[in-house]
Amino acid sequence: MTDYGLLNQTLSALLCRRHPTADLANASALLYQTLEDINWAGFYLLEADTLVLGPFQGKPACIEIALGRGVCGTAAASGKTQLVPNVHEFEGHIACDGASNSEIVIPLFKNGEVVGVLDIDSPSYSRFDESDREGLMKFARIIEGVL
Repeated sequence: MTDYGLLNQTLSALLCRRHPTADLANASALLYQTLEDINWAGFYLLEADTLVLGPFQGKPACIEIALGRGVCGTAAASGKTQLVPNVHEFEGHIACDGASNSEIVIPLFKNGEVVGVLDIDSPSYSRFDESDREGLMKFARIIEGVL
């Protein structure tokens, strides 16, 4: 079980708050090194009506995702966290990595508007639960301070 209190304290100490790209890169590395049983952790940032790949850890990923498409696009369009126990049952799922079986995507906000998403994938089904949602939403709120 992940100690999200410690993870979020570590994130706060790690951020320099002057270089958003570097902060997002370190945040994705922290998640990738800390969370068990994941195969991708990173960010997509909104440009007009498209999510564009940002800093991440894992296999190469889709570069652009349209708003409303896939788990990431749905999270960005709705402004709501998507916790998906089986991505193969999610209508419109985009398979960037065929090994991914579950996913959590948390929208990132600035001035009340969605500006991107935090995306984490796992090769296991039902990897993420409500404690992950709560801890990772706090992680996302900290990240929003550098965007």
